[in-house]
Amino acid sequence: MLEIYNSLTRRKEAFDPIEAGRVRMYVCGMTVYDYCHLGHARVLVVFDMVYRYLQAAGYDVTYVRNITDIDDKIIQRARESGEDTAALTAHFIQAMHEDADALGILRPTHEPRATAHIEPIIAMIQALLDKGHAYIGDNGDVYYAVGSFAHYGQLSGKRPEDLRAGARVEVEEAKRDPLDFVLWKLAKPDEPAWRSPWGAGRPGWHIECSAMSMRYLGEHFDIHGGGQDLQFPHHENEIAQSEACTGHQFVKYWMHNGFVRVEEEKMSKSLGNFFTVREILALYRPEEVRYFILSSHYRSPLNYGDEQLQVARGALNRLYTALRGLDLEAGGELDASAEAFKRRFHTAMADDFNTPAAISVLFDLAHEVNRARADDPGRADRLGRLLSDLGATLGLLQADPEDYLKGRDSGLAAGLSDDRIEALIDERAEARRRRDFTTADRIRDELAEHGIVLEDSPDGTIWRRE
Repeated sequence: MLEIYNSLTRRKEAFDPIEAGRVRMYVCGMTVYDYCHLGHARVLVVFDMVYRYLQAAGYDVTYVRNITDIDDKIIQRARESGEDTAALTAHFIQAMHEDADALGILRPTHEPRATAHIEPIIAMIQALLDKGHAYIGDNGDVYYAVGSFAHYGQLSGKRPEDLRAGARVEVEEAKRDPLDFVLWKLAKPDEPAWRSPWGAGRPGWHIECSAMSMRYLGEHFDIHGGGQDLQFPHHENEIAQSEACTGHQFVKYWMHNGFVRVEEEKMSKSLGNFFTVREILALYRPEEVRYFILSSHYRSPLNYGDEQLQVARGALNRLYTALRGLDLEAGGELDASAEAFKRRFHTAMADDFNTPAAISVLFDLAHEVNRARADDPGRADRLGRLLSDLGATLGLLQADPEDYLKGRDSGLAAGLSDDRIEALIDERAEARRRRDFTTADRIRDELAEHGIVLEDSPDGTIWRRE
């Protein structure tokens, strides 16, 4: 049985969906004013893995990942670039999709944008006002009254009295409590605005996720996910406003992935160790980045560095080498030992999506594939098919092995052409036949300088790109 670590209860719990056979999941997506960075990549990959595994486990999954396409940062960036907010966000939404597609991220069932859901947002704010959980400040903004919700702090473990004690002195005068947060913000001149009962303005960040998640998943759904940095205040505020509005539990299981660090330091622009997905993909294949993210448990800190990406590169080379030359469409039943690999993989994944343990099973399976090649080619084919199928659950090992190893699916194919490499390999084979090992070694060295690795066997020489 699948167990998930629930951030709300701070323990692993057996996963029991609200509706049998169906899972409803919401994940906080991007605020689209810049290119996606490595932290965004981790959220995308982690919850894509969860989405894939739940589907593989037989659930009918409705997956919603929102887009925040209006907020202060977006307005400021549009002002700096001299374009309107719609044009700015359209550009970065397209860029986000390009990055996500490169990383093998499946599109969610729904991808709602805040600006397309103003009506349900306004309706929710009005309901909070009517129930006494919100108020209109002296500045015209609408605020949520944190003090009206008795269970504030249940997700983060933070006590309201401690938060108030640490609050800044220069609190906005319009707030009645330093913990209160904005639900509707009146627009300043020349800012984008939508009509509301409280004046032209725009929604606060927290309210959009509550309104959009309930719009597509209902008032009570199974999983809400996001980065650990969102646990407080964003997700805490979502719970407060949602449960105050409906009178019952908002989400059953809360999931949060860990922080990203760079060379053991927190990633930040001020430290100069801030990397966009595009910068990383200029150096590494998308599948290497995906493997690197999944090689750590999703709740653990993820340390980014060249060494870790090189490890990912070598690991994928070994797995694809095991698949090379196999008939992955081969039919036939799996034997008992193959079924045991399958059970081990799913046992690992059922333990709170333990991808490092699941990946270790893939390597054990690859070792068994290599052992079976000579003795039982048909069994090797069936094991290879299983390796590919289990890899697909993680979004890995879906490229043609020959294309992957020869770099045809990436920019690695630049440089020597396949035909030139094959010609040099033939020249080397002829030199070896003549026992001209000086020439043979020179050709091997020349190929190595171009990142071409040769592997000799009784059946001939095969090659791959580093």
